[in-house]
Amino acid sequence: MAPQRRGPPRVPEGNSAAERRHANSTKKDRLPQEAQRTWLRIVALGVSLALVTFLLWSSAGIDDDVAEVVAHRGEVLEGRFIEVPCSEDYDGHRRFEGCTPRKCGRGVTDIVITREEAEQIRRIAEKGLSLGGSDGGASILDLHSGALSVGKHFVNLYRDIRQKVQLTIAEAFGIRASLLYLTKPTFFSRINSTEAQTAHDEYWHAHVDKVTYGSFDYTSLLYLSDYLEDFGGGRFVFMEEGSNKTVEPRAGRVSFFTSGSENLHRVEKVLWGTRYAITIAFTCNPDHGIEDPVLT
Repeated sequence: MAPQRRGPPRVPEGNSAAERRHANSTKKDRLPQEAQRTWLRIVALGVSLALVTFLLWSSAGIDDDVAEVVAHRGEVLEGRFIEVPCSEDYDGHRRFEGCTPRKCGRGVTDIVITREEAEQIRRIAEKGLSLGGSDGGASILDLHSGALSVGKHFVNLYRDIRQKVQLTIAEAFGIRASLLYLTKPTFFSRINSTEAQTAHDEYWHAHVDKVTYGSFDYTSLLYLSDYLEDFGGGRFVFMEEGSNKTVEPRAGRVSFFTSGSENLHRVEKVLWGTRYAITIAFTCNPDHGIEDPVLT
């Protein structure tokens, strides 16, 4: 009898063949899980990027309609002046020859007031405003309202600062300093991110100083704290169609400008921290002039 050909011995199912089928099945099951995990990682990355972008936006106080920063916080400016055409606002008021603006514009300087002087003024502002203030995030302290008892040191410091600012404005606009009179309100401002409680707390709306205060011909702001160090947001914005200009506060920085509608402006909302400044304004009308604060 011819010998029968025998194949390789059959391996019982459940060993290698079954294991291969099980491995293939497990691999097929694993693929959707891996795809799901990959998708979740992509979503998480997207959320993280969105969060980082939002935080950067918040910390920088980015404002879409601000086209140009004319004074960065990190700069130390000897003087930067931008001339703009005067508005017709002054025609509706009594004119004072040699003083009422015929040259209009805005300027910034970091060398008139030292950071040390600004720090001294800020400490006084903090002390005075600690006695009271708005519940809505924006508080002012009028230096001529009698609401603050001031010491001799503050009176002398304030007078010195006021004179320096007055001379700076006179030089920039080509007028005699003696024709400028301090006018009210002259005040400390403190702004934080607390939600507004009344319309008076909504400081961020655009306005014109000549319209708001009447007596103002030249406005100045002395900043007492630093943008992005002491607070976020809170930049000063000159409103111009399609090309707004902004000033980033820096302790000791003086920003000044003619008070008519050629310098429509606003302050960005403060997003975190506390922003301190002092407003010192001048008029050409001696009837609207006031004296420096006195010792009480």
